[in-house]
Amino acid sequence: MKEKTWKEIPIGGNILEPGNSIEYETGSWRTFKPVWYPERCIQCLFCWLYCPEPAILLEDGKMVGIDYDHCKGCGICVKECPDKANALELVREM
Repeated sequence: MKEKTWKEIPIGGNILEPGNSIEYETGSWRTFKPVWYPERCIQCLFCWLYCPEPAILLEDGKMVGIDYDHCKGCGICVKECPDKANALELVREM
């Protein structure tokens, strides 16, 4: 199945079909993006827990990266990352 781009989302951004966020590439409208530093990560998974999209990638219960096709750059993951870890940073998209 081909993923939908932001241009294919219904007018007003209303997505009426539940459980279909994986079909939309929301990363193309991002201004900022989270950068993950795995060496600092304590694997608390707060980023995954609070991410409103399926953008935090897990493997065997551990974070392994960020899916930038679905990350909107909202910064919630960065905000929720514990200060002691500081494993995520929000940077301007170039």
